[in-house]
Amino acid sequence: MSGQQSTLRLGSTAPDFEAETSNGKISFHEYIGDSWAILFSHPDDFTPVCTTELGAFAKLEPEFTKRNVKLIGLSANNTDSHKAWIKDIDEVSGSKLSFPIVSDPERKVAHAYDMIDYQDATNVDDKGVQFTIRSVFIIDPKKKIRLILAYPASTGRNTAEVLRVVDSLQLGDKHRITTPINWVPGDDVIVHPSVSNEEAKTLFPKFRIIKPYLRLSPLDATNDN
Repeated sequence: MSGQQSTLRLGSTAPDFEAETSNGKISFHEYIGDSWAILFSHPDDFTPVCTTELGAFAKLEPEFTKRNVKLIGLSANNTDSHKAWIKDIDEVSGSKLSFPIVSDPERKVAHAYDMIDYQDATNVDDKGVQFTIRSVFIIDPKKKIRLILAYPASTGRNTAEVLRVVDSLQLGDKHRITTPINWVPGDDVIVHPSVSNEEAKTLFPKFRIIKPYLRLSPLDATNDN
């Protein structure tokens, strides 16, 4: 991991790092391997919002696994804290949390991914160092960042939305489509502008033209292969 901070944008290569986690030491790019990954940070262990979030991600992990997505959490706390907190998370949510949670006490990973809270002056540790905000990064098998979300410490995330974006990105990579507002799997998709109407007749036999720039199509067993 480079010591020089650079602005991460969609399409940036996710910074690699080595770190201790609740599951032992990892090298991040090696951990991702040929999979997708979701790296998400939380402000602090043994806190209410974070407990509900980690439990929700853990309960949804089988759905991410079906999509070849690995989860990995992160906060400034040490691994002993993570391991003890996981017991609380599982007890409260009925989950069986198995994905690693990175220990980042020196905020090295947090700074590389710009996860530091500069908004909430109370979101600091006992040394006055800022905790991490609720960041989410979806990273593809080429180690490219495909989505960046950042939530304040006071607001819990929506795991269904993260899963929805994974579905949209993976379908978009597989087919020449994009997804409209509030799309969920099973809804019509948008035929990509690069696809001509003649091509669309073959690729999307059931497509329909709403406007010359807006063409919708179901994505069924016929063209989802």
